[in-house]
Amino acid sequence: MKETEKILLEVHKLKKNYGNKEILHGIDFSVHRGEVVVLLGPSGCGKSTFLRCLNGLEEIQSGSILLDGSIISDGKAEWYAIRQKIGMVFQSYDLFPHMTVIENILLGPLKAQKRKKNEVEKQAAELLERVGLLDRKDDYPAQLSGGQKQRVAIVRALCMNPEIMLFDEVTASLDPEMVREVLDVMKELAQQGMTMLIVTHEMNFARSVADRIVFIDEGCIVEESEPEQFFTAPQTERAQRFLDIFSYEN
Repeated sequence: MKETEKILLEVHKLKKNYGNKEILHGIDFSVHRGEVVVLLGPSGCGKSTFLRCLNGLEEIQSGSILLDGSIISDGKAEWYAIRQKIGMVFQSYDLFPHMTVIENILLGPLKAQKRKKNEVEKQAAELLERVGLLDRKDDYPAQLSGGQKQRVAIVRALCMNPEIMLFDEVTASLDPEMVREVLDVMKELAQQGMTMLIVTHEMNFARSVADRIVFIDEGCIVEESEPEQFFTAPQTERAQRFLDIFSYEN
């Protein structure tokens, strides 16, 4: 954990309900600038819901969310502006099928941020080059593989110049051979100092990229530790059972 770095995102006593059912039970959490945090836990434990709360896609019932020291969960937040700082990439690529790769990427910076087209085009070309897709910039999503679409989705989010990136199971719908190309892009982002919060079931990736593992079960943070400690000597019996199941399945 980067203790010397400033806290970028923090959460206090966050609760989320669906109807009468409480999904998140008073979460306390923070991410330091430049830190990579991986959220692990069984399916249905609240990981994805938590990410969606952080990006304003789910309304919270109580608690607070702060970005760079400012509260963004008080009902007064302008989420269209906040989402420019909190980028998010989903399991589904959500690319507009009638628009080319470059058109998909330019849409947000030009419309939401009112930036100059030549500036955004230059940045988009540089990012596409980094992920190996510059030669596909004029293709439509239907012409791309799943892994290529996901890399475009990552570039689209990065082109908004976010302060933190949220990744929600971005490889879950990909064929196994496509997973590596997406994870490699995320590893490069981590190496370059991007603040990242990642939900994944790719355990080897989590172990290699994370500064900190946060294990969630039934809407609560059960354990937090550095990757090597979590994977070799988990502190809780629940985390050990989770790892045992993963080891058995693999």
